[in-house]
Amino acid sequence: MIEIGIAGKPNAGKSTFFKAATLADAEIANYPFTTIKPNVGIGHVRVKCVCQELGVKCNECVDGWRFIPVKLIDVAGLVPDAHKGRGLGNEFLDNLRQSEAVIHVVDASGSTDEEGNEIGVGERNPVEDVKFLYREIDMWLFGILKRNWDKIIRRMKAEKRDAAKFLTEQLAGLGFEEWMVREAMRSFGDVSTLSDEQLRDFAVELRKRRMQMVIAANKADKAPKNLLEELMKLDEIVVPTSAAYELILRTAAKNGYIKYLPGDSDFEIVKELNEKQMKALEKIREFLREFGSTGVQEAINRVVFDLLDYIVVYPVEDENKFTDSKGNVLPDAMLVKRGTTAKELAFKIHTDIGKHFIYALDARTKMRVADDYELKNNDVIKIVSGAK
Repeated sequence: MIEIGIAGKPNAGKSTFFKAATLADAEIANYPFTTIKPNVGIGHVRVKCVCQELGVKCNECVDGWRFIPVKLIDVAGLVPDAHKGRGLGNEFLDNLRQSEAVIHVVDASGSTDEEGNEIGVGERNPVEDVKFLYREIDMWLFGILKRNWDKIIRRMKAEKRDAAKFLTEQLAGLGFEEWMVREAMRSFGDVSTLSDEQLRDFAVELRKRRMQMVIAANKADKAPKNLLEELMKLDEIVVPTSAAYELILRTAAKNGYIKYLPGDSDFEIVKELNEKQMKALEKIREFLREFGSTGVQEAINRVVFDLLDYIVVYPVEDENKFTDSKGNVLPDAMLVKRGTTAKELAFKIHTDIGKHFIYALDARTKMRVADDYELKNNDVIKIVSGAK
């Protein structure tokens, strides 16, 4: 399952974002270090289910929308110099290693200082918080490289190894792939001669490829327009967000007061509410009109589809009815990287199915596809295998 880290300084709204996205019981309070150990929960990406296009009825979607699970990790709040062990230090940064990408929850209202303490609205530029997280990760990576650099270079030379391959092996525990290391090395030439300053720059290039981020500009419901505009100018995917509003909507929907799906641009009231509740919901509706959604679902979707370049495929066993062996229509929607082949999909379904792969079939056209056929978004695929 895809793992996405939720990071940021204390009191930016990370735990609220996490709870809204998962409806898990994360502790929420407006003081630093609410989250000591990372909370792990299940969120979802939202996509249009392929059942409508195929003219069949499945029991896996809601009003034509499919919600596919992803793992969310709410990492404890970072403070300046965490890479030196301040606050809960490197433990926070270590938790990010598990993540394929990060949602950086930023206090867009500028109402918390760099430590996460409350200040007046607009008193801090949230762009500084974006830079701060990058700086902490850069210095953390630099520290890891610096500690072992001389030894790495000596071994690399002694074994006459390809630098990118060797460095990838050394960084494998941090989730680096060879292409990330190779690309980061491009502007440095011979890495064995790097000065400390160049090694720091190398750490920055590594982070850019490994720790991709979407910025959730949280507390957008009370953020001054100029601060939101500053964030939107960043060379990042920035999503205006109100995790607090999303949590209210999801809780109200769960309790049967409103009809609302995560990511909707509006909601329908289905149970009588008092004046205070109506007023609160009307305020949220104004936010939805302005921004199109609360931003929580959009942030998750944009990480998975825009940053990480995943697509959705539907494996089936009966290509005529689009079912599994028990007759369930489109029972599985799988997230796979763009470029995944039909044979690789077989291995993802089950190792034995991959090992005994015979051929794959496009269930729409009933035509065979090549082993190395690259899957497209919304493909419905039957894998034929000799596995028992």
